[in-house]
Amino acid sequence: MSEIRDAAMSSKAWPFEEARRVLKRYEKAPPEKGYVLFQTGYGPSGLPHIGTFGEVARTTMVRRAFETMSDIPTKLLCFSDDMDGLRKVPGNVPNQEQMKEDLNLPLTKVRDPFGTHEGFAQHNNARLRAFLDSFGFEYEFASATDYYTSGRFDEMLLVALARFDKIMEIMLPTLGDERKQTYSPFLPVSPKTGHVLQVPTLERNVEKGTIVYEEPDGERVELPVTGGNVKMQWKPDWALRWAALGVDYEMSGKDLIDSVKQSTRICRALGKEPPESLSYELFNDEQGQKISKSKGNGLSMEEWLRYAAPESLSYFMYQKPKTAKRLYFDVIPKAVDEYHQQLRAYPDQDLTAQLNNPVYHIHGGAVPESRMVVPFSMLLNLASVAGAETKDTLWGFMRRYAPEASPETHPDLDAAAEFAVRYYNDFVKPEKTYRAPTELEREALEELREGLKAWDGPADPEALQGLVFACGRERFEPLRDWFKALYEVLLGASQGPRFGGFIALYGVDETVALIDDALAGKLA
Repeated sequence: MSEIRDAAMSSKAWPFEEARRVLKRYEKAPPEKGYVLFQTGYGPSGLPHIGTFGEVARTTMVRRAFETMSDIPTKLLCFSDDMDGLRKVPGNVPNQEQMKEDLNLPLTKVRDPFGTHEGFAQHNNARLRAFLDSFGFEYEFASATDYYTSGRFDEMLLVALARFDKIMEIMLPTLGDERKQTYSPFLPVSPKTGHVLQVPTLERNVEKGTIVYEEPDGERVELPVTGGNVKMQWKPDWALRWAALGVDYEMSGKDLIDSVKQSTRICRALGKEPPESLSYELFNDEQGQKISKSKGNGLSMEEWLRYAAPESLSYFMYQKPKTAKRLYFDVIPKAVDEYHQQLRAYPDQDLTAQLNNPVYHIHGGAVPESRMVVPFSMLLNLASVAGAETKDTLWGFMRRYAPEASPETHPDLDAAAEFAVRYYNDFVKPEKTYRAPTELEREALEELREGLKAWDGPADPEALQGLVFACGRERFEPLRDWFKALYEVLLGASQGPRFGGFIALYGVDETVALIDDALAGKLA
């Protein structure tokens, strides 16, 4: 264990770098609360999505990295900001008119348009918890409504009341002129309507712990800031949460960098140290545009999981969190194959390399064995040339290629075959475009066909790759033009697998027949 801890202290893997920043907070003494608190936030005005998964997965990686280096207990708190007022009706829910009637009520008081829970937030919170549970995340769930109404925030709310002017000094310069006139860090929950009101604070009584505001009908009301009678505005609320709970680490998207800066200043104004933070880059769609829940562009988590296992999504999330990445369907095969490459490499790596390997962080050190004896990209090409409608078609080829493999002994391969058939039929098949070979390509293909017809050895991928190389080496410069031609002429795609491996999987005789069809003009 000490060897792993020593290696972790110098590892360049980003979760360890983040964890060391958290550890530095407690160089002199452990936390008074008895544990290190990692937090993720979630707004239940909408349904859980791929960004929610990414934030919890990445925070879990940092938490595990911290536990590798320290014996201090940890907690992961998934905090639902469910006391916010409903400001607009989401477009993807039923009972829109009913939702409009409940505008400005706290999300926990908005009637559930799905009719399954006490309120809209309760419905979405249940979805969030089921979502997190399905991936095996270890966390504690927290509801803003519960924390405000139970008094968990009361002490810090009174501090915020006493330091009202300091909070305003931080916030007012960030607001437009019109917003400045009505802004208050406290949002009273109207005793009359139950609405979360965005109104100015007219008077403050620190000794009594109250504020005075004006109702929309003109009545002035005095209200305690404790006991769930007020909700704080977004940035002061974030700071309040950090200060009241002693949050040590929370990451957020690059679009919240200014919010982090202001909440950090407010947290210090409340007399507490803000958490360590990581601002991660946002995802782009295939056109390079920022992914938006309201636009529905990009790739949803449900869509990813239709075509690949969740571990591949975790692998994608692990990669360079500070770098913007395209999140679209065509990244899935690459992520699947790279994930399994890392799994296969892990057992033979030294400790330093293992701690830098993404699969260590995806699996918290309990790294499984890869049983993917056929790459996912090759399964896609096999599905393409075989016209596969079911995974059973692919297994017919895979059993010949890897006789020891079966759905029972290689469940990840079996699942991948199912995913490959779906992916092929949804994305590859509609886009397949074959072309006729040029004269030079025809000459090389004829040589390859003759070489395969004369093949009398085992279908060894490396030996077959050597034959493919030999047919193109003297004809193509650069050599990748030869492989591009193979993919476009034989597979109807612009890129593809290592071709010797494909021949071994598809079959030598079958590949000869495929080349014959291409040369006869039956494919293009």
